[in-house]
Amino acid sequence: MAVRVPRLALTPGEPAGIGPDLLVRLAQEAFPAELVAVSDPDLLQGRARLLGLPLVVRPFAVGAEPRAHVPGELLCDPVPLNVPVRCGHGDPAQAPHVLATLERAVVGCLAGHFQALVTGPVHKGLINDAGIPFSGHTEWLAERTGAAMPVMLLVAPGLRVALVTTHLPLRAVPDALTPARLTSVITILEQDLRRRYGFEIPRILVCGLNPHAGEGGHLGDEELRIITPVLDTLRAQGWSLTGPVPADTAFTPDRLAQVDAVLAMYHDQGLPVLKAKGFGEAVNVTLGLPMVRTSVDHGTAFELAGTGRAEVGSFRAAVHEALRLVARA
Repeated sequence: MAVRVPRLALTPGEPAGIGPDLLVRLAQEAFPAELVAVSDPDLLQGRARLLGLPLVVRPFAVGAEPRAHVPGELLCDPVPLNVPVRCGHGDPAQAPHVLATLERAVVGCLAGHFQALVTGPVHKGLINDAGIPFSGHTEWLAERTGAAMPVMLLVAPGLRVALVTTHLPLRAVPDALTPARLTSVITILEQDLRRRYGFEIPRILVCGLNPHAGEGGHLGDEELRIITPVLDTLRAQGWSLTGPVPADTAFTPDRLAQVDAVLAMYHDQGLPVLKAKGFGEAVNVTLGLPMVRTSVDHGTAFELAGTGRAEVGSFRAAVHEALRLVARA
């Protein structure tokens, strides 16, 4: 029996940024999946003309049988722009459009029309400037899908880094690090490493919060009060958890060779290492959702929009990561 071709929803994100460029460039390549852009078709065709790339935009039909992507073509589930777009010039008036593309894609995923969502970069500041509270894709998707605790996992060649807290000011991180939150994050990470990545007993390295993992309480006591008790409880259930370890030695080659993922306590504890190792190839995966979602590891790069100089590597990697996860679903 023929294997059904997976169908992926792709959102370009901020229309004045490089997201539309990346979609157009991605459309020139072959993929063993049907790619559906949830966007304004005029935006995509206009960006293709600006980049000097061929693009035939065809209407997406939910009931049609999925077929492998044809280079130079792109199916489109249309979401009209709110106002005209100028490359490199973000406009808060586009915020409803950006969120409407996400809404359309999520509804399609939950209904089974799409097997995964791959997102381009949004500009959180512009969405907030429009008067819409928005801390990021991860949190928005969790709220929209009813997920109790989303977990951000960044994947690069040879490295997986998950985060206990995501888009918080640094001063708010210690208060957010509670036993309940840490237990939930580790549980979701452990379960999805099994379910989505196929690890029988995932090996997770857990960072401390403070320098030197608190140095026995002399540089902070969160390791003693929160992290170690949670890890001890979960280890008693047979989970493979190492830590808390100082973050400055967590990412050495010897340590990474012995684990399947690293859990960092906050955004800039884990992501600088991940991006230094794999920027342009790294992928953001949201765990804990009732759907597969992957994303690029970079921002809107307004200065590159429409220039042809934006690198498509992370978006390409996000599509391939989504296909790997869908294949295991």
